[in-house]
Amino acid sequence: MVDQQLVSFNLANEDYGIDIASVDGIIKLQEITTVPNTPDFVEGVTNLRGSVLPVIDLRKRFGLQVVDASRDTRIVVVNMGHSKVGMIVDGVSEVLTIPESAIEPTPPMVTTVDSAYITGIAKVEERLIILVDLTKILNTVEQKSLQAEPVLA
Repeated sequence: MVDQQLVSFNLANEDYGIDIASVDGIIKLQEITTVPNTPDFVEGVTNLRGSVLPVIDLRKRFGLQVVDASRDTRIVVVNMGHSKVGMIVDGVSEVLTIPESAIEPTPPMVTTVDSAYITGIAKVEERLIILVDLTKILNTVEQKSLQAEPVLA
């Protein structure tokens, strides 16, 4: 059995976890430039240390109610395929090490094509953490469109 190291974040009062190896950094919410003709959940692009970073709103992507940003709102910078993407989350909680025995498969009733990115549920003390596979948050077409974002001069 292998323990999993996760970065835990919050969205709509639920805890989510992503593999720490895919996280490139966590930054405070900063100015985002809107890019026309992008999917609804793509907020736009931001300047991250001189590079243009596409930013998606995970609340919109997951079909959750959109709320105003708070002082806890963060952008989690992740490696998604061959590109870096910023994901807006309500807040980042902690880094957790979870034993494989604490992870259960996602019940079939809550898994649909639209939620294929959920890989399991981890039980940590009294909390349930929804485990997310970043490679499945965006479909192939969406990933390609983010890679093709225009380079801002």
